[in-house]
Amino acid sequence: MDYRRLGASGLKVSELSFGSWVTYGNQLSGDPARECMAAAYDAGVNFFDNAEVYARGQSETIMGDALSKLGWRRSSYIVSTKFFWGIHDGPNEKNTLNRKYLRQAIDGSLSRLRLDYVDLVFCHRPDPDTPIEETVHAMHDMIAAGKALYWGTSEWSAAEIMAAWQIAERQHLHKPVMEQPQYNLFHRDRVEKEYELLYRDIGLGTTTWSPLASGLLTGKYNDGIPPDSRGTVKGYEWLAERLTEPSKIAVVRRLAPIAADLGCTLAQLSLAWCLKNPHVSTVITGASRPAQVVENMKALAVVPQLDPGVMTRIDAALAPA
Repeated sequence: MDYRRLGASGLKVSELSFGSWVTYGNQLSGDPARECMAAAYDAGVNFFDNAEVYARGQSETIMGDALSKLGWRRSSYIVSTKFFWGIHDGPNEKNTLNRKYLRQAIDGSLSRLRLDYVDLVFCHRPDPDTPIEETVHAMHDMIAAGKALYWGTSEWSAAEIMAAWQIAERQHLHKPVMEQPQYNLFHRDRVEKEYELLYRDIGLGTTTWSPLASGLLTGKYNDGIPPDSRGTVKGYEWLAERLTEPSKIAVVRRLAPIAADLGCTLAQLSLAWCLKNPHVSTVITGASRPAQVVENMKALAVVPQLDPGVMTRIDAALAPA
């Protein structure tokens, strides 16, 4: 495993990381959840991604229980959480980034995770109803109180990120360090184009999610949705439609020979392609079994094989889409 700096910060994150979205609290809990984290850690993964809203807090509880049982040295791993949607229905408890919500949300997450602090905390979506200045001050205070080390955003526009950064710069507050955007072969523009100036001007780091397009890029949905797959999880019916889109399935079929020529799986090719981008600090992977974790880690060996010729073939496979 190699490690990359999280943008302009001094923090180093493993090139591949492990996230709990969809799986923890929906497909996994207890020993299987802990075993997946152990497999990732044994492979050199040091970043474990979570969010308050995942399974309405259960994901954090499951990860917290796993961390407690695993007993790893706290300085050896990085944990994140994210805030916006909330897990309660009060007017100041959902769909907000106001000071009151953020102050309470971090305490709830730390309790569920059984941690004194999280390393990374993200504003999970922008909040058009709260002044960015209020949110920036609240995030600064969270770090000043020692409850988080770095803060950032998830799926914010470049203009919103820059506005937050400039407020923090002018008022000598802790600045946003990282963004968590979706990034995969089907979803590229934000990472590759919209944020381009932010990498240069403010040293933005990225912890990218959905590198396999929720499993579509593994090829397992080429002939429909298999039982017990992510596409059958209750509450994620919207995902099933995306996983069976004919034009995207056609692209996946065209990518298969490229993976075969490299001696890797479609999943490993897709993960390696994400890592090829130097502006990606870490690629968040997911898994429901330790064996999947091990297979995902093999993508690291594929990255050096992605020479200009292979990248041209990949672009050609994508072009009709």
